[in-house]
Amino acid sequence: MVFGALPYLTNCARSDDIPEGKIYSYKKEDGVTREMEIHFPKGHDAATELVPGIIMFHGGGWGGGKRDQFRYLCHYFANRGFVAATVSYRLATKADNRKGSRKRVCITDAKSAIRWYKNNAETLGIDPQRIIAGGGSAGGHVSLLATTNPELNDPQDNREHDTSVVAYLLFNPALGIADAKDSEVDFLQHIPPNFSPAIVFFGSEDEKWLKGWNAAYEKMQLLNIHSVEFWIAEDQEHSFFNKQPWQDMTIRASDEFLKNLGLIKGEPTLVPPKTQGKLVKKNS
Repeated sequence: MVFGALPYLTNCARSDDIPEGKIYSYKKEDGVTREMEIHFPKGHDAATELVPGIIMFHGGGWGGGKRDQFRYLCHYFANRGFVAATVSYRLATKADNRKGSRKRVCITDAKSAIRWYKNNAETLGIDPQRIIAGGGSAGGHVSLLATTNPELNDPQDNREHDTSVVAYLLFNPALGIADAKDSEVDFLQHIPPNFSPAIVFFGSEDEKWLKGWNAAYEKMQLLNIHSVEFWIAEDQEHSFFNKQPWQDMTIRASDEFLKNLGLIKGEPTLVPPKTQGKLVKKNS
């Protein structure tokens, strides 16, 4: 199956024209406030309607990046009826390697963010049982560990809700072979047999990170997990999804994926393309 590119939202010509969503603080640590930016459907009334929620984590090698990476996606899915959040989390430093992988601190913050999102579901107008998580590169890794590893919890968190989700939107998740050195950050050691449905995108030339993903995917097959859609962008490298036409192509495929799960209705609201790329569904 091949999708053509769909480069523009119906109500926004450029991704950098999209206004910032509403900012919320989900925790404060060492005097630093951790924030998430939330986009709401037009006219959404939390008092009368609970809708699915999306929570996304940016990439940047665990030590960089900004939440605005997924502002475009969140804006789009808010227009499709979701409450959609993009999260800032603690950026790891070399000093964080003292107690294992530096990636641990990112995962802890991601768990805090998901719990805050669920604990405030009634105020935000979201259904805590219909939360979709995801991210790009390091953020994809972080979202997977935050939702499958029972450890790495912030003791200050309200633990009323767990961090499980009903589905994933994953953009070249950075699963490294070296993660095996620290079980707390190694997704292969935390893949549950009831792993939620996921859509996963990679560039065909993203050889380094494809190795880690392929190892995880092979283990999923051994666990009889067949709820993962795996897509390849031909001739593309890492982080291809940040640029057009691929940004809209992956969003459209994500929309169709969520529709098939019964989490969204109607057709994707994207204008037909002027240019095309090749996004191929490998298996499911």
